[in-house]
Amino acid sequence: MPEFLGIIPARYASTRFPGKPLADINGKPMILRVYERAANALDNLIVATDDQRIFDCVINAEGKAIITSPNHPSGTDRCYEALLIYQEETKRKYDIVINIQGDEPFIQPEQIELLMQCFKDPSVDIATLVKAIEDKNMIFDKNKPKVVVNRKREALYFSRSPIPFVRGVDEDDWFEKHIFYQHIGMYAYRAKALAEITGLETGILEKAESLEQLRWLENGYKIKVALTEHESFGIDTPEDLAHAKKLHIFKD
Repeated sequence: MPEFLGIIPARYASTRFPGKPLADINGKPMILRVYERAANALDNLIVATDDQRIFDCVINAEGKAIITSPNHPSGTDRCYEALLIYQEETKRKYDIVINIQGDEPFIQPEQIELLMQCFKDPSVDIATLVKAIEDKNMIFDKNKPKVVVNRKREALYFSRSPIPFVRGVDEDDWFEKHIFYQHIGMYAYRAKALAEITGLETGILEKAESLEQLRWLENGYKIKVALTEHESFGIDTPEDLAHAKKLHIFKD
């Protein structure tokens, strides 16, 4: 059996929501909400942060955390440094890293398990999640990346634009004519693939769409896709947090 390591990248600085990982959700910081849910699916789990306050929050709750560089351009890069540090600390090798978004406190353990199952296929190096879109307005929401997949359940392309284009059909009717998929931004990588993709230069597709996974596709990597039925709800702003509190109630 491969050794899985769950990593939750969490940085304090945020243009739209400074200190977001420590934002209170019904009595607990967001980062602990994420950690507790992810721990239901993973035996090995750490928070990778550049901030002492986030580190202390996790450690004081008897979780595991490590301090990483503040200069990482993405969560993927932070995950790779965290993997190297944690392997050195524990003197263990981990085969696959699960990158769990630190601003999605309503993550379902089943979603993590779906990603883990993808690696039963030894040819899979990178995996992610998608969900069938149920609200037709989301198809045209530039903040909700869409993805098209092939028959092997591999991603062909990710875009902020509606994909595919449904020719000869009025846009109002696209939803009835085709199944569109929303990208759920959780990733898993074999350790070797993670080392490789963090060394790639930013590509022209990534620059155009501001989606880092396009860098991997542009360089020939295949991304396995698993289909989830659970909605993703990321917290990007204080307004998102207020809305989330109304939609989801934690009882503990």
